Amino acid sequence: MSMMTYFTIWHYIALLIGFIIFVLTIILALREKRPNIRTSIIVSSLLVNTILAFIILMALDKYTKKAEVFNLNNYRLLQTEQIVFTGMVKNIGNYTIGTVELEIKLVNNQHTTNHIKGTSFYKSSGFLDMFNTSSKNYQPQTLIETPIIAENLKPGETRRFRVVLDYPPYFKGVSQFTQIFAH
Repeated sequence: MSMMTYFTIWHYIALLIGFIIFVLTIILALREKRPNIRTSIIVSSLLVNTILAFIILMALDKYTKKAEVFNLNNYRLLQTEQIVFTGMVKNIGNYTIGTVELEIKLVNNQHTTNHIKGTSFYKSSGFLDMFNTSSKNYQPQTLIETPIIAENLKPGETRRFRVVLDYPPYFKGVSQFTQIFAH
């Protein structure tokens, strides 16, 4: 699967304006007689333009590439300890979307207020145990996956998707959260 994204005319205009500003800054910097100041201006301009380009391109992606997920359903496959998400994704924007990702977050709710017993939450441990995830007793309580559900989605196009994830067998009373990202 390719991670290619499509630039819109707005992306190209933003890059062109950024490039023109950078070139003008270099021309002005070359007029400076002191070499250390000249170098500082050029490096600063390059750094600022790179950061601004990244921020502007991300903002343009957010407003030009819009997708919507509907008919999202899920069911568990108990024999294989998996959960399956199905649904449809539609490009509701005016530009082609390179990739559409669906972030799926499963949170284990086994410690609800109805099941609290004395020391259910607090377990004394050392500071370094917080960073030790290799222990056989370690069981993450949150699972986050972000699979690609569509690629090269044209404006107005709708596609079906199916995502299969491993489901931790120790999860009980799971809360599910989904979020869509279009690039």
